[in-house]
Amino acid sequence: MKIWITGASSGIGEALAYAFAREGAHLILSARNKNELERVKNNCIGAQQIDIIPLDLANHGEIFSIVNNALKIYKNIDVLVNNAGLSQRSAASDTDFSVDTQLINVNLLGTIAITKAVLPSMLAQKKGNIIVITSIMGKLGAPLRSSYAAAKHGLHGFFDTLRAETHAQGIRVLLVTPGFVRTNISINALTADGKNQGSMDEATGKGIDPNEVAQKIIAAMKAGKEEIIIAGMRERFALLMKRLAPRVLNKIVRNAKTT
Repeated sequence: MKIWITGASSGIGEALAYAFAREGAHLILSARNKNELERVKNNCIGAQQIDIIPLDLANHGEIFSIVNNALKIYKNIDVLVNNAGLSQRSAASDTDFSVDTQLINVNLLGTIAITKAVLPSMLAQKKGNIIVITSIMGKLGAPLRSSYAAAKHGLHGFFDTLRAETHAQGIRVLLVTPGFVRTNISINALTADGKNQGSMDEATGKGIDPNEVAQKIIAAMKAGKEEIIIAGMRERFALLMKRLAPRVLNKIVRNAKTT
């Protein structure tokens, strides 16, 4: 099985690389940092084959040429894991528009671009799995996450639609909605001027182990699930309140600690 993972240099992507490697998969690992990808590759055990393809989701035109060249070699991709992305830690009123653009370009349009580049080969073989790592922010909004939440909401809309359109052609789409996961996402999050926050949020530092998240994702894919929520009770309660008592949730969120 050929599995292409974006954002494979750390966090959930790295954990998925190790988990799929143990199952003997042929891995294609992508991220911007080639040195970190080499580190992950060296730590993978059991993979049939591991290839590295450096990739920046902000360069949309380059994505199509990179994928097309890769498909000439690999012929087909069985599983595409859309994991790469950037988070945000800045108020909408303070955030430079270039930062909003970067967040949308990477998290939403970059994910759409690589999916559209890989999709024709999946349709041709009449099968394929697309796993999309979104966020609780794809279901609700919170302070300091405006464009990040916008991009994650967009992923749910796009991939819910894609699932409906391609199900009959053998394409399976799994939306993964994590809460706080113990990764570097808050350290690398963009602030108002585009600089990284450079520090770990308290909630993120106490989040779910990414290896646990990876196991749940693989189990959900094998079970044919279409969406899973991997989150603590606090985030699950927020999702319930969003559905049953949105005005109450809005009051809570206004005063919530989000860093």
